[in-house]
Amino acid sequence: MTSEADRAALVHVAREAIRAHVSHTSMPPIPQTGAAARRGAAFVTLHRAGALRGCIGHLHTDAPLGQVVAECAVAAASEDPRFPPVSSDEAPSLDVEISLLGPLEPVRSLDEIAIGKHGLVVESGWHRGLLLPQVATEWKWDAKTFVEQTCQKAGLPRDAWSSGAAKLFKFEAEVFS
Repeated sequence: MTSEADRAALVHVAREAIRAHVSHTSMPPIPQTGAAARRGAAFVTLHRAGALRGCIGHLHTDAPLGQVVAECAVAAASEDPRFPPVSSDEAPSLDVEISLLGPLEPVRSLDEIAIGKHGLVVESGWHRGLLLPQVATEWKWDAKTFVEQTCQKAGLPRDAWSSGAAKLFKFEAEVFS
């Protein structure tokens, strides 16, 4: 579990990264201690007035979380293809949510998926889809629907996992804002 101080520091990193990006200024140095120094996978989700405004993540544990959070925050604000880039006027009104991802575990049965606890990744060749744990809760999905929606996000048939055409993984996430 990440401490409250480390959570606040990571949210601050995300906000500063977005601010620097939209104002075309330099990003302050990223802390090199605590959770920011730990290697990990993360997603940054942006909301404005309760509506999704961007969400981008990094699935690999090959970089320190401070760097991952900063890069994902900028990408969520500027590269999510579902939304126009965040403006400098809009940036201060964004709510920043960070999801620190735990390890991926193979799923053999829908009974292994706990709604609200697990996120999902489905993979087949170059196709990959990921949905965070909070998505199934927000949409009130059961495990089968959650898997189908993850397959659909990957650009695969909704039954790709059950037909054996894709691999399914679950993960837990520590979510904070």
